[in-house]
Amino acid sequence: MSVAEQSIAGAEARGHGFLASSVGRKVVMAATGVILFGFVTVHMLGNLTSYMGAEAMNHYAEFLHTMIHGMGIWVFRAVLLTAVGLHIWAATTLTLDNMAARPVGYRNQKNVASTWASRTMRWSGVILAAFIVYHLLHLTTGTVHPNFDRANPYANFVNGFKVPAAAAFYIVAQLCLGLHMWHGVWSCTQSFGLAHPRYDSLRRNFATGLTVLVVGVNISYPIAVLTGFIH
Repeated sequence: MSVAEQSIAGAEARGHGFLASSVGRKVVMAATGVILFGFVTVHMLGNLTSYMGAEAMNHYAEFLHTMIHGMGIWVFRAVLLTAVGLHIWAATTLTLDNMAARPVGYRNQKNVASTWASRTMRWSGVILAAFIVYHLLHLTTGTVHPNFDRANPYANFVNGFKVPAAAAFYIVAQLCLGLHMWHGVWSCTQSFGLAHPRYDSLRRNFATGLTVLVVGVNISYPIAVLTGFIH
C-alpha cells in the first residue's frame, strides 16, 4: 500500500469528528506542545540545583518522589507520556495527510515562507523521541548508566555526563529541541489564533527568548560536568 493509500485509509478510519480534521489535530499538537514546553522549562529549572551541590539536587529529587504521598511523580509521568503520545500521533497523521495531498514533490521546491526550523521539524522530532527513550534509560531507570545509584541522583547526573558520548548526544538533542521548540512556540500561538502582523514581532521574540534560555541552560549541564565545574 502506498503512502497516499495509507493516509486515505487512516483518514477514513478517523471519521469526521474534530480530531479527524487537520484543525483539530493542530489544536492537539498545540495543546500537547504547551504541556511539553512547560515540562522542559520546569525540568531545566529543577536541574539548576546541580550547581548548588549534591545535597540540594538530591533533596529536590526526593521532593519529586515524595510529593502527594509518592503518587505525584506517577501522575506527572502519566500526563507527560500521554502528551508525548498524542503529540506524535497528531504530527504523524498530519504529515501523512500532507504527503498524500502532494504525492509527487515539486521539481524545483522554493522554501519562501518556511524556515529551516520548520523544514526540520520531522527530523528533530525523531531525534528527540529517541533521546527521550535514552534519557529515561540513562537517568531514570539506570539501564544504560555506567554507575547508577538510586539513592544519589546527583552522582548519577555527574557520572552520566562524564561519558563524552552521552554528553555529546545530550547536546545534539538539545540543539534539536531548540529547532523544535522555536517553531513549535511560533506555530502554537498561531493555532490559538494569536497570529497578527501587530503581534508577530512579539511572538518571534518570545519564541526566540524561551528557546535560547532553555537550550542554553540545558547544554550548560554536560559542559559544566566535562570541564569539572560540576563535580
